Amino acid sequence: MQTPYLVAAILAALTGLVHSVLGEILIFRHLRDGSLVPALGAPPLRERNVRIIWATWHLATLFGWAFAGVLLQLALGHPLSASLVTGAIVFAYLGGAVLVLVGTKGRHPGWVALTAVAALTAASAP
Repeated sequence: MQTPYLVAAILAALTGLVHSVLGEILIFRHLRDGSLVPALGAPPLRERNVRIIWATWHLATLFGWAFAGVLLQLALGHPLSASLVTGAIVFAYLGGAVLVLVGTKGRHPGWVALTAVAALTAASAP
């Protein structure tokens, strides 16, 4: 067991969780009208701006969790295989694509690029 990697994995996972939860409590709850995705504009931001900020906020958490998974494998002494790294990348990018797609009702093209990265990565996996 590699303790520094384990502590780093736990810290990365917890940081992502705290980041998303505090963002929802401190920022996004004030911009909600009862829906999952905040849609109330807050000058100078318009609804579409708030929606992409929400998606991007949680995208950082997904990327952190993907890295936490890689760190956990290192902590357990497992070699970093291409399939493990590929899985982490696909998880992060596909999850991000869903966030941007739902968060912006498909209006922000970022979901297309995130999906393409996930698909190309998955297709290239050994």
